[in-house]
Amino acid sequence: MTMKITEDCIACGACVPDCPTESITEGDSTLYVIDQATCVECEGHHDSPRCVAACPVDCIVKA
Repeated sequence: MTMKITEDCIACGACVPDCPTESITEGDSTLYVIDQATCVECEGHHDSPRCVAACPVDCIVKA
């Protein structure tokens, strides 16, 4: 399972520096996207997905 960013994203970028695998990038529109091929839900890095904790609008969910 990986994480994904919903359309509620406000493009604040708060999640980007917290991603240990650098899986979060700016998408084609103003939303950010999570690379499903490299996202590991922070396993081996943190106890829980750091992007979820960093998001001020709770728009990051399990894919």
